[in-house]
Amino acid sequence: MRRLTRKIDEDGNSILHTVGKKSKDYVPEKMQGPALELQDELRWFEMDTPTHYLHHRNNQKLTAEGLFDETNKELREKGIEWIKRTAEGCSVVAVLIATVAFAAAYTIPGGANDKTGIPLFLNQPFFVVFTVADVLSISFALTSVVVFLAIITSPFRFADFRHSLPNKLTFGLTLLFLSVSMMMLSFAATILLMIKNGEGWIKVLLYAMSFMPVGLFALSYFSLYLALSKTYKYLLSKAWQVISQSRSLSRETKTLHQTSNSPYPQYTMSV
Repeated sequence: MRRLTRKIDEDGNSILHTVGKKSKDYVPEKMQGPALELQDELRWFEMDTPTHYLHHRNNQKLTAEGLFDETNKELREKGIEWIKRTAEGCSVVAVLIATVAFAAAYTIPGGANDKTGIPLFLNQPFFVVFTVADVLSISFALTSVVVFLAIITSPFRFADFRHSLPNKLTFGLTLLFLSVSMMMLSFAATILLMIKNGEGWIKVLLYAMSFMPVGLFALSYFSLYLALSKTYKYLLSKAWQVISQSRSLSRETKTLHQTSNSPYPQYTMSV
């Protein structure tokens, strides 16, 4: 196996060039979007990258990375079109949600006192739920719009499909889902304020009907979330790595601070 990794074929291709090439009869294992398929290709290519072949050129004067880019040029174009279309559609939905939530903020359930302008249901628990959910819905929706715009205006380099674009798409979809959930929660709180004296089964039915769009939204994007599960794992691993490094750094800083403030001089033994 070690001898095989050092071999060069008649076209000057190393084993890394072979990894960068794609068979004409190649069929991906999982049916997914072109952007996610390209992400898998990049992961496979980087995983099998011997460092001593990074700058080796074949008879066509192409490095393994250059051959990979040339082979996956069409897949990159499809990935750009797919991820742009997804981001544009989601950004339109997010803007509509933000518009509805913004209008709901000025349409106070139950109205306000004519003299003081204070909402009539101000002391009701569901009014607090309505207010908080509406504010969160607007915040999540507008933040997701910014994330989707960052995707649309991306330079779409091959390296961007490795982590940057899937991470942004995952983050944007999560914010959009939270925005829809908060909007439905705000709507449910408004309905319950209006019928607070109604029957219990009516409230349960209205709750179920209010959150039906959230369930349908989750089911429609469930397959995409499964495809992005590797990105979730990568984000969690990076977050845990940053937390671990910050903890170790704080411990070292605390130890150095205690040592510097110690009333006893520190001696070192020398031979």
